[in-house]
Order: sequence, then structure tokens, then C-alpha cells
Amino acid sequence: METFAIHKSAMVAPRKARMTLDLIRGKKAMDAQAILKNTNTKSSRLILKVLNSAMANATNNFNMKLEDLVVSECFINPGAVLKRSKIGSRSKVDRRDKRTSHITVKVSDGAKEA
Repeated sequence: METFAIHKSAMVAPRKARMTLDLIRGKKAMDAQAILKNTNTKSSRLILKVLNSAMANATNNFNMKLEDLVVSECFINPGAVLKRSKIGSRSKVDRRDKRTSHITVKVSDGAKEA
């Protein structure tokens, strides 16, 4: 059985967050929690919230055991880009893109669905 959680429009660039997400892919959920708690990045704090939500969905909605949960799939897709302008060199206007991302974490206990 597999459950998931999604955080849409997270204010972190997908390219930066993928580096943190690669640390937990395929690991046990409890180990992934420990890794994210000891990683000092903004994306690790956001991913930890999504992982905790996916684990809570598994235990409350499908009665899975926390010890059996494994991060089966996790990915980050780009979200909307907020376009901001700022003064550049020689009085020109430069565009600064504030990138957002959609974080998805799926956990499973390895059992087949009925």
C-alpha cells in the first residue's frame, strides 16, 4: 500500500531542493526523518513537513506501522515563477525570478494492494 503527501507552491527553487531530496530517496521513513532533521537547508525543513504528513496519512488512514514505512518515491516539479524587477547596472531594469516548486513524497509499507 502506498500513500503520499504534496506541498504545492513551496518557496524554494526546485534545483536546490532536489539535492536534499536525493539524500532520502529509497530510505526507511524514520532514517529519512533523521537525515532531514540534521540537514541545515530550507528545503530540508519543507521536505520534512511533507514526509511527516505522508507518514501520518499512512498510519491514520490505512493503519500502516511506522517501522515498516519506506520512502518509495519522491520528486519535485517546478511550480509558478514569480517575476520581480530590480534595478540593474547602468540604470537598466533586470528581472529576478523567484522559483517555486511542488514537493511530492510517497511512502509505502511494501504490502500489495487488495
